[in-house]
Amino acid sequence: MKKNLGTADRAIRIIIAVGIAVLYFTNVISGTLAIVLGILAVVFLLTSFISFCPLYLPFGINTLKKKRR
Repeated sequence: MKKNLGTADRAIRIIIAVGIAVLYFTNVISGTLAIVLGILAVVFLLTSFISFCPLYLPFGINTLKKKRR
């Protein structure tokens, strides 16, 4: 797995996941919506921590800054 997530992309995903968690624990969302958003939040956190998003591969997206040599 080659990293393809930059710092800003990772931060945005973490913020969204935390926002979903806050909505769930304050009982703003519940039921099926809470389950779907919870799964999305877990995926966002996982991809943020490993800096790799498999959905970016088919589209050739890479938000990681290239290192200067």
